[in-house]
Formats: sequence, C-alpha cells, structure tokens
Amino acid sequence: MTYKHNIVKKPWGYEYLVYSNEHVGLWFLSIQKDQKTSMHCHPSKTTGLILLDGEAEVSFMSDSFNLKPYRKLMIRKGLFHSTKAISNSGAAIFEIETPVDKHDLVRLEDSYGREGKPYEDETFETPKESECLWIEDPDLGKTKKYNLANTTVTVSHIQKIEDLENMPAGANIMFLRGGILSDYNINVAGPGDIVSSDVIRKLTKVFRKISKETIVLTVGD
Repeated sequence: MTYKHNIVKKPWGYEYLVYSNEHVGLWFLSIQKDQKTSMHCHPSKTTGLILLDGEAEVSFMSDSFNLKPYRKLMIRKGLFHSTKAISNSGAAIFEIETPVDKHDLVRLEDSYGREGKPYEDETFETPKESECLWIEDPDLGKTKKYNLANTTVTVSHIQKIEDLENMPAGANIMFLRGGILSDYNINVAGPGDIVSSDVIRKLTKVFRKISKETIVLTVGD
C-alpha cells in the first residue's frame, strides 16, 4: 500500500499514514513549535482535522482560529488553509482525506520556498519507526484502542444506531467506513466526515438507519 511503510519528512516536521481503505486516508502530522504547513488547498478532496496534542492555529485567506485538543475542523474542496503549531510542544494532528489522493495539492504560499510545487517525492521518505501507529479495522461489534501523542485513540465497529447515540457528550466522531443512512440509502454522515456527538443525536432523531460496515474513530478518554 502506498505510504504504509514510510514517514514523509517535512520542513515543519513529518507526517505518515496511519489508516487507509478504499474511501479514506488518515494521516498523523507532527508540526514543530512555530512551524506551519503551506497555505494550500485540495481541489478535488475534502479534509478533516482533529487535534490530538498541543495547540494549533488554522489560517484561511481572511481569518484564523485556534484548535485545542480533541477539537475538529472540516475543510471543503478548494479552500486555502495553513496549520501552525503554537504550543511549546508543537502540535499532533489527525488529518483525514476523502477521496484518497495525497497529490491533490496546490500550494499558494510557503515559508520554505515550496510555492507552486507538488507533494514531496520519494526522496523525502524514510522507513517508519517502531512507535509509528497503524490502525486495523476491528472485528464485527468490537473495539480497538491505541495510544498516540498523549491520548487514547478508539476505533469501533458500530452495529446499532444506539451505539452512536450513546457516544459521550462533546465527542467528535470520525467515520472511517459506513455511516448513517437515509431511508433511501443516501449517506447523511459517511466516510471522511467528523461529526460531534451532539449533532449525531440530532441526526438520529430522523435517520435511524446505519450501514452494517460502520467503523468510527474517537480520541480522548
């Protein structure tokens, strides 16, 4: 699998793939203090961020705001954005992409001279270290737990809509597979979406159908 075994070195830190299927790619980003990604966009894919550790400032062309641990952000196709670590320990972030295409990238501005350049080639890749995380799909109805960046990562195979409704208040739920469906099988929340548990409970008042293959990820205790 492309990128499964390597770390991609960046001038701001590094990133590596932690999970992938036919719908999504999930990456772990480690950004050093006061360093930032380029001001870039993804013309053909949607991305979502969850901050695992530290604090980050996400900037757009005209505004910015801070992300603290376990907070999430969804970024539409074509929206220029940049992420900067502003805490002393840097920032650890999950980034999910839908569809899977790491080369769907346009750089507008960059502190390291990469304006207009494509994604890094294989010369920037090194083998993963033993502590790098790789997430596997849990068995039917089961849960797997992992430790990464001072937090707990929980991956669950969801069988009943009630299992989603019972997620803790304030949790952000990342869909890796499956999702909530309308009565006519349209995804209301599906692969690549990050949805708060409060919004989930509002959705499930109307939409009571769930895909049998639904797998979700949450972070924190």
